[in-house]
Amino acid sequence: MPTVDRTHIELDLLPGLFAVARLGPGAPIPAWAHSNTLLSVTTTATETSVLCDDISLPDDIRAERGFRCFRVRGPLDFALVGILQSLLEPLATAGISVFVISTFDTDYVLVPGASLQAAAAALTSEGHAVRRDSAA
Repeated sequence: MPTVDRTHIELDLLPGLFAVARLGPGAPIPAWAHSNTLLSVTTTATETSVLCDDISLPDDIRAERGFRCFRVRGPLDFALVGILQSLLEPLATAGISVFVISTFDTDYVLVPGASLQAAAAALTSEGHAVRRDSAA
């Protein structure tokens, strides 16, 4: 089974702000849903959630706005265990709420923008590395 040093995970802070919108079940992907860095659409029997650039979201859509995003440097092997746990525990201890998206290659941890500095501090205090883009 592949192993990873769960005490030293490398994260990239993505530039910009993100929003998570809630649409009705079976809603089509809206024309405004776009992002240069991260776009996710999840449909269930009860809702459609859209994660996209905050700036592209119309004001009349039910949403949570102003998220910042940490991307785990990947690709990650599907057999790895405990990656998210090692990131989420220090954030929970610091009282920081999260929204998490996983893709085939990696994981994304979004935190409220107002909590960005505290989140970065919590993660680095646990030995994780946070790389901040000059655009971030």
